[in-house]
Amino acid sequence: MTNMTQTLGTVVQNWTTRPRPSKIVLQGNLCTLEPLNGEKHAKDLFESFKEAGDEFWTYIPIGPFDRLDDYRALVDKLSVSDDAHFAIINKEKGRAVGQLCLMRCDPANGVVEVGFVLFSPHLWKTTMATEAHYLLMKYVFEDLGYRRYEWKCNSHNGPSRKAAYRLGFQFEGTFRQAEVVKGRNRDTQWFSIIDKEWIDCRSAFDRWLSGENFEDGKQKLALSEIRSKILADKD
Repeated sequence: MTNMTQTLGTVVQNWTTRPRPSKIVLQGNLCTLEPLNGEKHAKDLFESFKEAGDEFWTYIPIGPFDRLDDYRALVDKLSVSDDAHFAIINKEKGRAVGQLCLMRCDPANGVVEVGFVLFSPHLWKTTMATEAHYLLMKYVFEDLGYRRYEWKCNSHNGPSRKAAYRLGFQFEGTFRQAEVVKGRNRDTQWFSIIDKEWIDCRSAFDRWLSGENFEDGKQKLALSEIRSKILADKD
């Protein structure tokens, strides 16, 4: 018999299957995440997305939508799926301005993906957009106790890739020829945040979102700058 030394992964202490994400309300200072509902949210979202034009849907497997009824049918379908779809509500204006969801959930391994990230122009480059992502991440890591939070995007979708890096995701690789979307090849890029990284990610979010980081509505330090400083201080 050959004598071989085999290496093993670290032991995951006291691991148990995690709960599936629930369709609950998550409250922030600027926005609220509500379970997606056709009657309540479809009209606001349809109108908000129309402001972005058809290019908004280029890298998304669905859309564009010319009729409210068609978009409402999609929302009705998503709202009753097993995935946890949320509408992003601007608390000041009381209207839905975007949506996102927790999908491809794997409770046995504590893995879930954030998807259907559809942010209308009312969310572009706003503090509210960052807060929406923060609320969902916090729910996944702290309330549900997941180990891995995924982000995937079309390899040609530069803004999505940039957003992933800004939010603290780590690039893992490209799945070549992963799908055919709207008749075109899609190479899919994978990103993730894992539980041991969440502590520093949360610290960066908390500092960036605090009133002390803003003056006349403008950030003093970028989120990436704050995160880099936190990591440097640990070395």
